[in-house]
Amino acid sequence: MADNERGAFIWYELMTEDPAGAREFYSAVVGWEIEAEGKAMPTGATYRMIGRSDGGFAGGVLEITADMKAGGATPGWLGYIHHADVDGAIAATKAAGGAVHMPPMDMPGVGRMAMVSDPQGAVFYVMRPTPPAENPDATSDVFSIDQAQHMRWNELWTTDQDAAVSLYTDLFGWTQEGAMEMGEMGDYRFIQHDGTGIGAIGKAQADGQGSRWQYFAGVDDIDRACKAVTENGGKLLGEPQQIPGGEYSVYAHDPQGATIGLVGPQRGD
Repeated sequence: MADNERGAFIWYELMTEDPAGAREFYSAVVGWEIEAEGKAMPTGATYRMIGRSDGGFAGGVLEITADMKAGGATPGWLGYIHHADVDGAIAATKAAGGAVHMPPMDMPGVGRMAMVSDPQGAVFYVMRPTPPAENPDATSDVFSIDQAQHMRWNELWTTDQDAAVSLYTDLFGWTQEGAMEMGEMGDYRFIQHDGTGIGAIGKAQADGQGSRWQYFAGVDDIDRACKAVTENGGKLLGEPQQIPGGEYSVYAHDPQGATIGLVGPQRGD
């Protein structure tokens, strides 16, 4: 499978008011190396790449400026989903009742992209990447189903699961096969891209958070990562829970309030 096919998650981006604080936190928790100095952008913000220990990239960090904050921007993670026809994907999202937050734009050497929300309000990017001139067949490897320091799971909590399944399967060619019963929370419906499980669609609860995408980063040891969360200014949103396959997952807030999921083995002492 080529990761840059329609429907692949090809990039992840942390929006934060404190890139330096995020650098310290995610280095300790996940093992990422975020650039100390950001690249200046025309908006006045800075952008930093998130490096993995194997030399690859896990995503980027976008600084939230005062103007962005005044416009409603808050700390959080956003995912970029591949589509060769960005404009067509945006038109389809709008026709289904979604909204455009950033119209399609071209970034030289990066690609064409737009920020939208689905009809229930979950925000994501649609992107057609431009591969490097020296490597036209390059593909994204930011997502992996089983590797630490990659994003490993994409989770959509929505107020209308049926509508979400219909939109995303039509838009990105995903399939929805299988589900896990979660009692009062309803079914946790698994989604696949090109036959590989990439995440799930769950029913948003009456907790004020509404519809949103959440992402899980792979860690080498869930207990070590949880300890690092609390020791570096973050907050665990519960205890690690065992998931099918024997690993553990947990939600956390980073020091700036962005939600990040963590998933990995429990190695013990």
